Amino acid sequence: MRADSQRSRIPAFHVMDVWKAATERARTHGDVLTLAAGQPSTPAPAPVLRAAGEAIASQVLGYTETLGIAPLREAIAGYHSARSGIDVDPENVVVTTGSSGAFTLLFLAAFDIGDTVVVARPGYPAYRNTLTALGCRVVELDCGPQTRYQPTVAMLDALDAPPAGLIVASPANPTGTVIDPAELAALARWCEDHGTLLISDEIYHGIEFGTEPTSSAWETSRESVVIGSVSKYFSMTGWRLGWAVVPDAMIRPLQRLASNMTVCPPSISQYAAVAAFTDESKAELDGHVRRYAVNRDLLLAELPRLGITELAPADGAFYVYADIGHLTDDSTTWCANLLNETGVALAPGIDFDVVRGDRTLRISFAGATAEVEEALSRLERSAALGN
Repeated sequence: MRADSQRSRIPAFHVMDVWKAATERARTHGDVLTLAAGQPSTPAPAPVLRAAGEAIASQVLGYTETLGIAPLREAIAGYHSARSGIDVDPENVVVTTGSSGAFTLLFLAAFDIGDTVVVARPGYPAYRNTLTALGCRVVELDCGPQTRYQPTVAMLDALDAPPAGLIVASPANPTGTVIDPAELAALARWCEDHGTLLISDEIYHGIEFGTEPTSSAWETSRESVVIGSVSKYFSMTGWRLGWAVVPDAMIRPLQRLASNMTVCPPSISQYAAVAAFTDESKAELDGHVRRYAVNRDLLLAELPRLGITELAPADGAFYVYADIGHLTDDSTTWCANLLNETGVALAPGIDFDVVRGDRTLRISFAGATAEVEEALSRLERSAALGN
């Protein structure tokens, strides 16, 4: 009997191996500082926890409508309208099992085997790997410091032919960079003009360090798709709840696929998540963002002092993406050695960039400020930096 399919042979998500090693180090030494995890270190907001308890006591928690309960779809539509000044109909909101579920459903609904989909490099590996598993042709745009690690219209114009899809992320994982509003609008117009589906990953919206909220693709094009999630700003990763704001024509195809593949998103998460969009929750969550800002400033000040000077701008999200090519050409081994020596867990860049990722790493600053300070102290004393 064959053990696995061809599509299952996509690359693993290497950061999960780091988490496994960090868990073992915590068990044996008890000294781990995890700056590898792409998740908040805080629980869901208090109103969400209360709502979850109330749902357990009062709801059957059986299947819901495939595309999500009406109060949640309404809350998500209101969130986008308030944040971006755009009118979003709750009927255009598709609630999914995490943003990962949204991406898989969208890829299945929009792309056929052999279709070309363009992504940025460095970028989130699950885009590339999921598309590959589904038989799509993935084209990576080499996005470096000269474009602030983001794709541009000029890059799309240089392609041999317009692709079926383009995925952008702003703020981005792993770089934290934000697409300039004018450039995002230009990308959205280009995609509409060329019959390319623009999928805008906006799951880090709310975690920005500038003065203005990050722009949304729907401000320019209602033919694009916007992806959201309660995982990042809302501090609810394990609740596995995301959503897509989609054009009218995609609602029914997504409903057909989702009803067969997942039936519905987790019901308790849906009932609880309605409370994530309240003013009380926002006040708590904005407090987390203020802590992220302190941690970000600390890393951007101290890493250059330690000799790590080539850093992505970190406009948003909770990552610093660093070039450590002067230290190693094997960031996976370097990070493993650092964990073994110091107990500090960082994510090697190979997940995010299959060309130059052996020279880069991602540092998450979603934890406590004291942990970031201690991690920097250990790095300063580490042999990995030549100390």
